[in-house]
Amino acid sequence: METPSLDPVLPAEGRHVLHLFFHVDYGAWDLLEGVQKIEAKTALAVLIQEIRATPATQLLMFSLVTPKADLGFMLVTPDLQAADAFAKQLTLALGPGILVPEFSWLSMTERSEYTTSVEEYAVTLASEEKLAPGSPEFAEKMTTFEKRMEKYRKDRLEPNLPDWPVMCFYPMSKRRGLEGQNWYALDFAIRKKLMAGHARVGRTYSGRILQLITGSTGLDDMEWGVTLFAKTTSEIKAIVYEMRFDEVSAQYAEFGEFFIGLQMPLDSLFARLTL
Repeated sequence: METPSLDPVLPAEGRHVLHLFFHVDYGAWDLLEGVQKIEAKTALAVLIQEIRATPATQLLMFSLVTPKADLGFMLVTPDLQAADAFAKQLTLALGPGILVPEFSWLSMTERSEYTTSVEEYAVTLASEEKLAPGSPEFAEKMTTFEKRMEKYRKDRLEPNLPDWPVMCFYPMSKRRGLEGQNWYALDFAIRKKLMAGHARVGRTYSGRILQLITGSTGLDDMEWGVTLFAKTTSEIKAIVYEMRFDEVSAQYAEFGEFFIGLQMPLDSLFARLTL
């Protein structure tokens, strides 16, 4: 039966992001014959190639380290129709009932509302660095700033995720409803100042941690999904610990469950899962 064509569901900007974590039902897997197992693994490999060949789409695979889940996928793609279709195909690729959904998270890449604007940076150059607007030095610094901010915006909205082995994912929200700890009751200027301090801590991990913060307000149970990539768990542990002392986290953050995964090729993942 031919699948009817559906109009794409695209965000105003950015990408949809879907984290999918599964357990393997080894009892169901062991019921398959040897040829059936080979066909099932081939079907998953072909599907992964198809997904990765889709324009503006990335698919990462992980072995989940603890018994919270066995394996996981991180899918980044513009069209929600495609994300939904790929998610259902991944669930069934090894056969009905083999991959059992354990955890999922839907979010979207987004720009930060707390970044420094061009106008704010111009004021800083004039007031703090005493550069006259229109001077060559002023113009050069403004051009450099605008290029840096354009790259920052693109990296947040259209990320190019690394093949670093360690992945950490957790959802979070900003606290509200408690006296003196309601993030959304603070003036924007105060929130922006607090987030600037938060960002300074993050920048000290440049080159060691790649952080992707995606928005899930109205899409899932908390307000953001945080995905960290690193080459060692030591860096993950260090940044999360240090951030806990920053006022944004200490006073206003609520955290969900943490997942640690190891990124690896599909053949290595099959071997790790003894499939």
